Amino acid sequence: MTILIIVISIILLFLGVIGSVLPIVPGPPLSFLALLLLHFFTPFQLNEDVLIYFGVAAAVITFLDYWLQVYSVKVFGGGRASTLGVIAGIIFGIFLFPPFGVIIGPFIGAYIGAAIESDFDLIKSFKIAFGSLIGFLGGTILKFVYSLYAIWQYVNYLF
Repeated sequence: MTILIIVISIILLFLGVIGSVLPIVPGPPLSFLALLLLHFFTPFQLNEDVLIYFGVAAAVITFLDYWLQVYSVKVFGGGRASTLGVIAGIIFGIFLFPPFGVIIGPFIGAYIGAAIESDFDLIKSFKIAFGSLIGFLGGTILKFVYSLYAIWQYVNYLF
């Protein structure tokens, strides 16, 4: 049974890494779930403080991932239409242009929303769309680092 749980948790860890790029897959929570499985259902015990830190970090990073794109659009001068464009771009990008739609969709959505807001000022619209790209990359980097660190912790406790 222990081997089955280890295999399932390894799959969850790799899904966590994939989830650091695909917003539809919750990367940090899956990585945290793998650590919980290792701790509670195998003889390999992690430190409880480590589990608490990983749980809090997973919640914070998951929140920041969604917040960063919207916030960066606002920082770069976007308004409500730009923000709605980012959200629509995320949704349409995932389904219409996988896997690159995750990056292209929010950029195009923010660009269209900003163009509508700014009476088609293309330079300002591009700047706002670039802000959505910065927010996406920031969230992706946070999730990726978290997932890799979870793998490192997992391997560290397993061996």
